[in-house]
Amino acid sequence: MNKELNNEAFLLWVDLEMTGLDPKKDLLLEVAAELTDFNFQTIKSYESNILQPKEKVIKLMSANSWWQEYPQNRDSFLNNLSSAKKIDDVQKDLLKLIDDLGQSTIYLAGNSIHSDRKFISKYFPELDIKLHYRMLDVSSFKILFQEKYGIVFEKNSVHRAFDDIQASIAEMQHYLEHFRTNE
Repeated sequence: MNKELNNEAFLLWVDLEMTGLDPKKDLLLEVAAELTDFNFQTIKSYESNILQPKEKVIKLMSANSWWQEYPQNRDSFLNNLSSAKKIDDVQKDLLKLIDDLGQSTIYLAGNSIHSDRKFISKYFPELDIKLHYRMLDVSSFKILFQEKYGIVFEKNSVHRAFDDIQASIAEMQHYLEHFRTNE
């Protein structure tokens, strides 16, 4: 059974890099977004570093042991702070990605996207309002395919926003391929 695709719905793949996972205290460092259709064809994309007070970023990174495992990322984020964009400008840029879609439904998509959604709600409230309450979380598929079918998708963990989006899209395509080959 082939249903016609809904041309009024799109996926906004987002990945945020933060100093930690608590939106009440942690700061955004980097954002990448890729707007696709449901065939995962890119319509537009965006990425930016986010301007933050360097001393506060260093303090938050020092309190989070995760950053010790990725010193190259830590150093890169710290070096890019001076050329980063203000958070309000980043939100405006993200809104421009979806502005010409009119009344289309925009679903947030990504891996463990609920964490990113918390930060979006806090730091990009105008964008949050435009996103549908439902989300496409690739990690849900990951759990299902690993536990039920023993299928594991191997991906690089570079923990850079744009690379992570590309990996999430590839992972979703990998799981969907399982359905195609087993129909």
